[in-house]
Order: sequence, then C-alpha cells, then structure tokens
Amino acid sequence: MNRFANQTVLVTGGTGGQGSSHVRAYHAEGANLVIGGIDADRGAALADELGTRAHFTRLDVTDENSWSAAVSAAESTFGALNVLVNNAGVQNPPAPIEHTDHATWSRILDINLTGTFLGVKVAAPALRRATGGAIVNIASTMGLGGTAHYAPYVASKWAVRGLTRTAALELGRDHIRVNTIHPGVIATPFIQQPAVGATTAIADFYSPEPFAIPRLGEPIDVTRLLLFLTSSDASFITGSEYVIDGGLLLGPALQTETA
Repeated sequence: MNRFANQTVLVTGGTGGQGSSHVRAYHAEGANLVIGGIDADRGAALADELGTRAHFTRLDVTDENSWSAAVSAAESTFGALNVLVNNAGVQNPPAPIEHTDHATWSRILDINLTGTFLGVKVAAPALRRATGGAIVNIASTMGLGGTAHYAPYVASKWAVRGLTRTAALELGRDHIRVNTIHPGVIATPFIQQPAVGATTAIADFYSPEPFAIPRLGEPIDVTRLLLFLTSSDASFITGSEYVIDGGLLLGPALQTETA
C-alpha cells in the first residue's frame, strides 16, 4: 500500500523504539519522512538507511525555535508538511509526590506537555498551507487513571488529552484532524530500561499474564493504529482517544478453564 505517497510526515522522538517503527512504516507506505530527535548519530543513520525520502533534523521539542527549524526543513526539503506525530516523551524515576523534586516535575512536563503544545502550535500553519492534514499525540494509559509514584508523567499525559481536544476544535475547520493514542505497556527500551535516575524499569511492575490479550504490546501494534488515524480512512475522526493496551485497563481477564 502507498497511503502516504507524496505526503510528508514529521515524527518526533523518531529514533526511539516506537518512533523508529513509525518512521519505517510511513516510509514503506510512500511518505517523505522528517525524523526529529536529539540523537544526531542515530537520526542520521536512520535517514541514510531509508534514503532520499528521509531527512533527519535535530529537534529539541521544548524549544520553539527548534520546532520552527524542523517544520521549515519539512517544507523546504519536501514541499509541504501533512502529518505530525508528537511521539517524543520521557518518564520520571518513580517516587511518591512528596519526594518528587520540582526539577523532575518541570522536566517531564516541559518535554511531554509543552513539547506537544509547541508541536501543535508551530506545525498548524504548515498543515494549513498544505490544505489540511493530521496530528496524532502519543499519550499513555497512565493518562487515563492514576499510577502511584509517577505523578509527573501521569499529569503530563492527562494534560495532553485536553490539549488534543482543544486543538481538534480549533483546527477542524482547517481540515486538520487531531487525535490521541494511549499505548499500554509496549516492549521498547522506554519501559524495559529504568528511567534516568531510577533503578527499576516500568515493565518490572507489569506482568501481561492477567491481560485479556496476555502479552506485551509491540511497537508495530501502535504503528498500525497510527497509520490508520493519519490516513484518509480516518477522515471523519477527530478529538478522539484510542487505547491500545491488550486489555490492561479492563482489569484481570477471565482465565480459561482447564479440564
């Protein structure tokens, strides 16, 4: 399939476990890719691997000027920007609220929330110039409930939900759709390795055994949903939230009886 032929897609956090899956899948579907990230070596290597339809730009999502440069790179290199995937995010080291320092709180909110806000703000005029497009903000199942010891991350993802719905209302008449994906526990270094300053990985707290679908998610699971939401197949969907968690939020599944 070539659902994204002649379209340009900007993916933030494009060299990570989920981000690189998204980048490769869009490329396979014919898109031009702008890979945004802070790891220049990995980003350049991924762009080289994909070839002429891929361009790496160093993007600090907390810096509005960096965003402006990334969007300009998309338009100058490929002629337009049609899709923005706000995928970049970081996790806080686990700690109760009373032991969470202000610097940690600010860093998580700055990257996960302000970074998403700036992406929508700066990309919107470019998407409008392209006569419309799609934005997907990657949130988390932690943005649909409370999780002890992860207050900064939880708060950032709850806030992304409100930002997304507001953007959908503001941009809908410009033919720009804005939606949110809430992944559960996905098998990437993000959850399999401890956050900076932590000694335990998130995956250590989650066994998929009780899930209705008893496995960890894979990046491609999220990617397939993302491709749908940013394609013309989802042209009547905006301001919506999609949970992809194997049933984690449902609670323990009924176990199969054995004879």
